[in-house]
Amino acid sequence: MTNRENFLRALRRDNPQKVPFEFVLCPSQVEELKRRTGTKDFREHFGFPLRYIELNPTKMDVDYSVFYDDLPADAEPLHWNPEWGIMGVAGSTAHFQEMLHPMKNFTSVQQVLDYPWPDYLEDYRWQGVDAQIQNFVERDLIAIGNMQMTVFELAWYLRGMDKFMMDMVMDPDMANAIMDKLIELRVGMAKRFAGCGADILMLGDDVSTQEDMMMSPAMWRDTQKWRLAKVIDAARSVKPDILIFYHGDGNLQKIIPDLIEIGVDILNPVQPECMDPKEVKKLYGDNLSFWGCLGTQTTLPFGTADEVEAKCKELIETVGAGGGLLLAPTHMVEPDVPWENIEAFARAIDKYGRY
Repeated sequence: MTNRENFLRALRRDNPQKVPFEFVLCPSQVEELKRRTGTKDFREHFGFPLRYIELNPTKMDVDYSVFYDDLPADAEPLHWNPEWGIMGVAGSTAHFQEMLHPMKNFTSVQQVLDYPWPDYLEDYRWQGVDAQIQNFVERDLIAIGNMQMTVFELAWYLRGMDKFMMDMVMDPDMANAIMDKLIELRVGMAKRFAGCGADILMLGDDVSTQEDMMMSPAMWRDTQKWRLAKVIDAARSVKPDILIFYHGDGNLQKIIPDLIEIGVDILNPVQPECMDPKEVKKLYGDNLSFWGCLGTQTTLPFGTADEVEAKCKELIETVGAGGGLLLAPTHMVEPDVPWENIEAFARAIDKYGRY
């Protein structure tokens, strides 16, 4: 069985031979990998059989500073995606930025409509993507179309969390204008990713804290659920077997049945600090696969290497029973994680991950 076949079988709960695994390293951990091995390519080094589809760079040239009052001199576009006009100032901790919001001072729907939205649907952005995916397939890799921060999260990044949350209650026209424009882009992108042959479409929004949801389940269903369903339906109208991944940090147990209903196949990250992965598997494992489950607030940074290995073994034997598990840390591997624990994680997969 090839790595691609095993990966897809695991996430379809269809008799895989081994548990797939992956993680993302923060910048300082990437530098540590280079110091130890000479390479920064952690996916290649650890043998992760997945790659993210990259679109061609935008040709738009926009001065987003006009949307800000008194923009700090050291502000710069968010490092993870500069195309939305969201700016950031370097924070005091690690690689994080304090976020600044271009729509913070908007007072009308027309301002939202007139905003220079990214040109993701232009054909030139997608030239060569088919060949890129074919290259992944020939290298026995999974091709992933990443659209995390699908609706809610990106909406408040643009508007500011306090204002957007108030908009949803007090100015729904403003909130809907932002979300509808996002969905217009996301639906088009979903069709393009599916049409190019992506294996997995990654969606997601952080709509929960570790205690509960940020909004009532009723409001989530009224404002988010049908929009996500529209994106999923768009992808499946082009490629019916595309796998749908949904990321949501925190405790979102109240909407897991809704996610299953609209067609989500894979839930991430299943934070053990607020949801018991074994219980989630018991309740929903017939309909969902799980990507994550290894705590990055507990075991991975603060456990010993032996404890990390033992926890991985436990998760493989429980959540991984019968397939349906991609074992991963529940967040990017941050600077506080000892390198020995990263190695213990990889070692545990090799030691216990075969069915």
